[in-house]
This record gives sequence, C-alpha cells and structure tokens, in this order.
Amino acid sequence: MMAEGAGEAKAKRKMRDGRDKAKNSKTTKPSPSIPKWPLVKPKQDLQITRLKDTDLFTVQNFFTPAESNAFVKVAESIGFVHQGSLGPTKGEAYRDNDRISVTDPLLANAIWESGLSKLFSDIKIRGRVAVGLNPNLRFYRYKVGQRFGRHIDESVDLGEGKRTHYTLLIYLSGGSKSKAKNDSSNHSNSPSELLVGGETVFYNSRNGIVAEVAPAEGMALLHIHGDKCMLHEARNVTKGVKYVFRSDVAFA
Repeated sequence: MMAEGAGEAKAKRKMRDGRDKAKNSKTTKPSPSIPKWPLVKPKQDLQITRLKDTDLFTVQNFFTPAESNAFVKVAESIGFVHQGSLGPTKGEAYRDNDRISVTDPLLANAIWESGLSKLFSDIKIRGRVAVGLNPNLRFYRYKVGQRFGRHIDESVDLGEGKRTHYTLLIYLSGGSKSKAKNDSSNHSNSPSELLVGGETVFYNSRNGIVAEVAPAEGMALLHIHGDKCMLHEARNVTKGVKYVFRSDVAFA
C-alpha cells in the first residue's frame, strides 16, 4: 500500500467512522435483550482470497445460505434504526443506512470459533495475536438509494490488553456476482434475493481503486483498520436489500 502524505492522512482522519467505535452514537438503538440467534456451525477448509498485495481478503461461504437468512430474520425481528451523519462538511462521512447494535460475547465467540480463529492463526500485529471478536456486534441494512461514503474504521481499545485491528464484514445477502472484480476464482454465488449495487470499494492514497468487492451471500470480507485502514465506501444499492453483519477482530 502506498505511503500517504500528511495532507491525505489528515483528510482521512476527517472522514473516520466514529460511529463504528464500541461507543454507540445517540441514534443507535440500545442493546436489546439477547435474541435467539441461529446456530453457527464450524466450517472446514475455508479458503482465503487475498485481494492484490493488501491486508484485505475475502472468505467465500463463511456463512451458509440458511445461516445468512436466519440472521436476517432475527435482525428484522429486533428492528433496525436509521443511521445518518452530518456529512463531509462537518467532518463526518456521508451515511445513510439502518443499523442494529447488540453486545453478545457468546455469539461473538461462536462465530470466531466457527473458522476465523484458524484463519488468523498466522497473522500477528506488533507481536500480538488474534484472540477473538469484539462482542459489540452490528447489523446493517441498506435499501435502494442508501450508501455509506468514504471513511476509515477506527481501532478500538476493548480493555484487558485487547485492541481491534481488523474489520469483519459478512454479507447476509448478495447479487449475481460472487467475487471481487480482481479475484480470479471460479466460485459461483449461492442462490439469494437479487441485489444490485452496494459494492465495498477500497481506495489508495491517490484515490485510485484498490479493490471493488461485490456482496455475495455468506461471504466474509476482512481488512485491516486503524492507522493502516484504507479509505473505503459502501456504494449505493440500486435494487434489492443489502444486509451485513459487522464486528472487529481483536488482538492481544
């Protein structure tokens, strides 16, 4: 990844996504009582696809179609709350989506142990190893016309020597595409309601596109965040509904 100048770093900081810290914003719905989540089964032979020479990779079929659909149903039963921002002129990334935030260490651990722990077994950051997910779990819903402008994700101090360094996104719905445009795999997308748009796009320090990831049901997308986070955005949804599970990988 190209080194950025002081001006670019400053611009990125203005676009940081403060609402994705562990502290919830005023528009975030208080964490409800723990719902009955679907059982997340352990996954075997998960394959990492690294996108170019970056700390950005995808994992196909991390959730099964049944798991993805079940999470959507539970999330809808809880009820989403609209999430917006004051916009770039106020130092915030443009944001228009719906959101749920819950704190559930048991679900976080179940998802971590279902396959992520093995995927991160060889990844170290400043001598620290991955130990689990942030128990603050978020669900996003993007309807037609909704998007999330260019921003960066903050690293969060979870206490007890734990700090987050990777963003985890798991797409719960997808369109006809099953892979990033620069992913040469031949995997075909599992059947799901058609989704058009909503790509997650990453940019380098010169605003050039590094990767463009189309949502695919059950696919996980992981990228480093904090000081090394690339500017990225969630493009406008033009058809269907985009559902996303979000958490963070903690290191200690």
